[in-house]
Amino acid sequence: MLKPAILALTALAAAPVLAQNVATVNGKGIPAARVDQIVKAEVAQGRGADSPQMREQVKQALIGREVLVQEANKQGYGVKAEVKEAVEDMRQRILISALQADWAKKNKPSDADVKAEYDKYKAAQGDKEYHARHILVPTEDEAKQLIAKLKGGAKFEDLAKASSKDGSAANGGDLDWAAPGNYVPEFSKAMVALKKGEVTATPVKSQYGYHVIKLEDVRDAKFPALEEVKDRIAQSIMQKKFAEYRDALVKKAKVQ
Repeated sequence: MLKPAILALTALAAAPVLAQNVATVNGKGIPAARVDQIVKAEVAQGRGADSPQMREQVKQALIGREVLVQEANKQGYGVKAEVKEAVEDMRQRILISALQADWAKKNKPSDADVKAEYDKYKAAQGDKEYHARHILVPTEDEAKQLIAKLKGGAKFEDLAKASSKDGSAANGGDLDWAAPGNYVPEFSKAMVALKKGEVTATPVKSQYGYHVIKLEDVRDAKFPALEEVKDRIAQSIMQKKFAEYRDALVKKAKVQ
């Protein structure tokens, strides 16, 4: 039997370990650090303030989760192939996400990089926007027949609804306002050559088929200010550079 002094020392030694857990579930501890992590994330996302009530809610949620995990393991789900594959997939996703987040902190684009990308986008889009309609068909002959019908007085919108294979058919071929750079080169070149109200005299071939294009109107392009889009541009630059980083790692890897 342990002496009282030894019992006291044992309790003192165990106290720090117990203090690291907010609860134990069937002998399995729930770390206080885990509660801290979740509370910090909730506060950062604006879901409330750090408070005893929030910490209690998080604690109870973790207890409920641990109970279910233990039950799932008891019923053998942890050793099922499909579950192990899903866990491994999630593990890889978390690792990659952590790597990417750390990489992003070290590779933030400069203001000059963001401005250069913004200017590049503006140059590619041009200073005009075009409101066009089109009819897309599989063959050149079909496109020629449609042009003949238009010359005969048929309405462009009606022919688009009846014949176009594009998703815009339901709207009479309406493509709304867009910059030339939003379209494939063949389409863009033919569109900008038209005058307001004109229809292409011959079918326009692209990778999608044959187009008959009508230009409804032209206006000066409207661009958001750099300050409005700089965060999105920075994110786009980082995504592109991270893809390049990944591709460089693939090239260096021994892949068989």
